[in-house]
Amino acid sequence: MSIEVKNLTKYYGEQSAVNEISFEVKKGEIVGFLGPNGAGKSTTMKIITGFIPSTSGDVKVCGLPVTVDSLDTRKLIGYLPENNPLYTDMYVKEYLTFVANIYKIKNVKERVAEMIKAVGLDIEQNKKIGALSKGYRQRVGLAQAIIHDPEVLILDEPTSGLDPNQLVEIRELIRKIGKEKTVMLSTHIMQEVEAICDRVVIINQGEIVADGKPNELQLEKNVVTVYAEFEGEVPKNKLKAISQVRKVEKVGDGWLFEGSADADLRKRIAQFAQEQKLLVLTLRVEEKRLEEVFKDLTTKK
Repeated sequence: MSIEVKNLTKYYGEQSAVNEISFEVKKGEIVGFLGPNGAGKSTTMKIITGFIPSTSGDVKVCGLPVTVDSLDTRKLIGYLPENNPLYTDMYVKEYLTFVANIYKIKNVKERVAEMIKAVGLDIEQNKKIGALSKGYRQRVGLAQAIIHDPEVLILDEPTSGLDPNQLVEIRELIRKIGKEKTVMLSTHIMQEVEAICDRVVIINQGEIVADGKPNELQLEKNVVTVYAEFEGEVPKNKLKAISQVRKVEKVGDGWLFEGSADADLRKRIAQFAQEQKLLVLTLRVEEKRLEEVFKDLTTKK
């Protein structure tokens, strides 16, 4: 495993930020680490990168234990923090050369040129960082995170401030990096997660509430939702009486039926329509989008 987190806990004073969470990330996997503000995302990422210590628990990167003063693990990690701290008085090429020299990279000039091209900084490379837009500063931050060719890449809000065209380019870059390396990223953009992540880990109030593939995450695995639309009006009480239907709600011109995944609700609804001599205009299983699942999981009291 590239990242191993076991029973990780972090307290700030008496307040718990992370409460005994555990998860693993494999090599070649892109994992979206999601949660509302204050859920513990950034704290967890800072601990994995050795930026801050944990209160208890174990964290390993590529089999090596992570500690605050561990240079061995830091060499394996590329990190783009949420606030993206940069030396704004330095020029783009100058700053990336500075970072490359810190990592003692060979062929610095070639590697800097490669990174500038990879993140799309060609036309801005001779500007001072302080003169760049937020989107281009994010690109500089991403370039410094991958310049030493790390095994693990930790990205905290990597596409913040990017325009739609830049979003597509950076997503493609992250997807390309993820084929050979391990990528863990946090974001509030659910479409981004659905587009590039192999897996999603959702954290809420310091605890993991979901872990799985974006298109497979459901609140309850044994529950299915079916949307049906009929020609003409149908009394709700009749629909509620259909076998295996637990809940019925009016949505627009149709109805949402909720029931057990073990029972084929479509078949039962179609049979009901035939008995009542109703014309079925639409009948489909509704899959909850990641945004809906995230909202439901992180707003529970």
